[in-house]
Amino acid sequence: MRLPPLPASEYQDRVRRLQAELLRAGLDVFVGYSSESESGISRYLTGFWPFFDFTCVVVPARGQAALVTGGPESFEFASSFARAPQIRVNPLLVETSPPEWVPEVQGESFATLLPSVCGSTPKRVGVGGWNIFPHVIFEDLQKGAPAAELLPADEVLLKVMSIKTEAEVPYIVEAYRITELAMKAALEAARPGKTEWDLEAAARAVMLAQGAEGYSYPPWVCSGPHSPLSLCRSTDRAIQKDELVQLTFGAKHAGYCGNMCRPFAIGRMPAPARKLVDVALEAVHYALSAIRPGRPAAEVFQGYHAILSRYGYENFTLYGPAHGTGHSEVEGFWLGRRADFLIQPGMLFNIDVWLSDGTHGLRIEDGVLVTGDGLRELTSYRREAIQL
Repeated sequence: MRLPPLPASEYQDRVRRLQAELLRAGLDVFVGYSSESESGISRYLTGFWPFFDFTCVVVPARGQAALVTGGPESFEFASSFARAPQIRVNPLLVETSPPEWVPEVQGESFATLLPSVCGSTPKRVGVGGWNIFPHVIFEDLQKGAPAAELLPADEVLLKVMSIKTEAEVPYIVEAYRITELAMKAALEAARPGKTEWDLEAAARAVMLAQGAEGYSYPPWVCSGPHSPLSLCRSTDRAIQKDELVQLTFGAKHAGYCGNMCRPFAIGRMPAPARKLVDVALEAVHYALSAIRPGRPAAEVFQGYHAILSRYGYENFTLYGPAHGTGHSEVEGFWLGRRADFLIQPGMLFNIDVWLSDGTHGLRIEDGVLVTGDGLRELTSYRREAIQL
């Protein structure tokens, strides 16, 4: 079901909350970068998802935000779809192989953009998308404020993004609803001789038919010798009886990422794989009971690690039992050993338990929204050792 777009007031409120965080952090402006595949910043702050070209969102600590994109096509596209009070063009934000525009593109660099949006040349610039910010655009940003400090600021924005508002909840719920239907479809399509790609295609078809705008990440199915891989791609390998198969799907709806993962077997799981599944399920149920408002995140990780250690599996995993999610499938706030935050109402997590013994591997993942007194489970279908 395609939900109507969020109102402009929701984006205005997000900008205001980010501005409050900028002032607390002593930053004059936030400049965040987005692309088609990493669209979280621009989607969250302006509702705009760039294609081909790239975009920056400039949010001064005081004043009006601006969406900056490149090329005449993206300017017109953003003018129709973005919820931004002003839209500007920096020609450096065009696609990798742009045409020779007719007429020639008229744009500006950050040398004029920054003082125009901020009211003066900023002295402390917070950069969002720090680890993906393109070098040539970063250089232009430096030239625009040559005496300024340029500092990583993803954590500043995540403080705002981490607490979901009531307006966001229906879109989040819909993304997970679609994802769960895709999981059901893939399991129903599973037969010996079906390929990994066949099952992925079944899931993709359901996601799109149900109103997904795309995927939280490229979905995949991995089976048998592919199962130990934490990240994978579906192949033309035929699925066999009595082997472990992993389903990893996420539907994106209105910018929000659903996610759900299940291992299964047609017939009987190999004994070592079944033990992995049983331990993973114990860890998942622990996380469901331990993630509560007011609880330290690191404390939740300690309990998770203790479960794995009891079975000698502490080195069979890569990370803690859950992570924040939202406009990106992983949106910070890992429940890890050194996590220094308290779980709060409005936080959205994927409980994410991945285990591999080197021969078999699996991931069980479900979405949960923290409420005032507990959790709202967003996916739960066949949270069990699935043997078809």
